[in-house]
Amino acid sequence: MAASALALAAALIAAAAGIFDAAPAADPAWGTYAWPVVGPVARGFEPPPDPYGSGHRGIDIAADVGTPIVAAQDGVVAFAGWVAGALYISIDHPDGVRTTYSWVSSADVSAGASVVRGQPIGTTGTGHPGVSPPHLHFGALQGDTYLDPMVLLEHGTVAGLIHLAPLSGSGPFAYPTGRSPPRRSLE
Repeated sequence: MAASALALAAALIAAAAGIFDAAPAADPAWGTYAWPVVGPVARGFEPPPDPYGSGHRGIDIAADVGTPIVAAQDGVVAFAGWVAGALYISIDHPDGVRTTYSWVSSADVSAGASVVRGQPIGTTGTGHPGVSPPHLHFGALQGDTYLDPMVLLEHGTVAGLIHLAPLSGSGPFAYPTGRSPPRRSLE
C-alpha cells in the first residue's frame, strides 16, 4: 500500500511539475553539480522499471531538519509548492537536467525564478515519511529518464564524514600512550 501511495505521489508530482514535457539535452554536466546539503547518503538511487513503477528516484542525504538547501546548479525554478501534503522544489538546468528537492520544510523560491549554483532555495524537512534519519531527497531527471544524482554531483571531501579511531590513548585499536606506530622503510 505504501509503495503504491508513493508511486501515485510521484505521478502527481510529475504531472504538476511537467517533468515529462522537457526534451532531453545531449549530455548532462556530469560531476559539476554542487551538493544541495552536506551529509552522508543514507539511501542510494534505485531506478524504476518505468515512469510509474516502484524504485527510489534519487538519493537521500542525511541532514538535520531546517538545514539550508542550495541550488545544485544554475537554472530556473520549474515548481515550488505543495503536492499531496508535502513541499517540493524542482529546478530546470541549461544542460536539460531537472533536479528535485523533496519533502522540504520551506521553499525560498517560486516558479519562474532564476537561481545560481549555491544559492539558498529552502530548508530540509524530515524526509520520506516514517524514514530515519531526517534527510533531503535529491533527484534528477533528463526528459522522462531518472538519473542517479551521484554522477552529477562534484567529488567532495569525505573528511567530515569519516571518523577514524585514535592512534594513541585507550581503546582496542589504540597504541599505548607515548608510543608511536611502527614505521616501515620503503627500501
